[in-house]
Amino acid sequence: MSRPAEAVRPWRDYRPIFVNQARIDGGREFLAANREALERVAAATGVPAEYIVAIIGVETSYGRVTGNHRVLDALYTLAFGFPKRAPFFAGELAQLFALVEEEPQLDITQLKGSYAGAMGMGQFMPSSYRLWARDGDGDGRRDLLTHRPDVFASIANYFVVHGWERGAPVVARASRDEGAEDFRPDNLEPVHPLWSLAERGYRPLPGEPVAEGATLLSFDGADGPEYWLGYRNFYVISRYNRSPMYSLAVHQLAQAIAGRDTP
Repeated sequence: MSRPAEAVRPWRDYRPIFVNQARIDGGREFLAANREALERVAAATGVPAEYIVAIIGVETSYGRVTGNHRVLDALYTLAFGFPKRAPFFAGELAQLFALVEEEPQLDITQLKGSYAGAMGMGQFMPSSYRLWARDGDGDGRRDLLTHRPDVFASIANYFVVHGWERGAPVVARASRDEGAEDFRPDNLEPVHPLWSLAERGYRPLPGEPVAEGATLLSFDGADGPEYWLGYRNFYVISRYNRSPMYSLAVHQLAQAIAGRDTP
């Protein structure tokens, strides 16, 4: 819980875990098998189908690995045995009881998920499930465990409520001027104008997309340092998981699933 294996790796080791040929091929197969439902959600929300698929691919390998821990046990254990984040998990435990009242098809004694209590194909915590899950096909239920229309609608809704901008770019590869000083923003909010980043020596590479504001991302890549500009939609992905490497992996997997080249 304190040191997830993938979170302590540098980007050069983190990326191959999630952006590899097996996961790309799996994503393309998943997209093809669910194209109609995914494209309907994408048209309604502006969240491209490949990003919805990439989230599912990174989180659960397209629904194959959703966790074997009993959610009730996981949250109870963390609420009372993990002081560092006990208030958060105590809150999630309370949200779990409220959730099963709202969604009676969920059996609290049988719900399985991650060691942190996240559930289903998209790994929603109970509070996120209650707040942002959507009934994707009008059957009166919000089933994020296996019911794909609900899963797709809910992941897209999560992006929308956190500010996803339809048609806007996510990231741009950046250059660093010789002699530029290191710059590591305090957070991922895209509040730095491109002219300000250029004054610091960082600018989008030719042909890369641009947007009004960005944050600077620095990674240890396989071929040396990598610099990226993260725009508003990158920040939105990071609301799903606060790791910037996670967000870039989702973006690059989505691009590969859609048949676009990734660095």
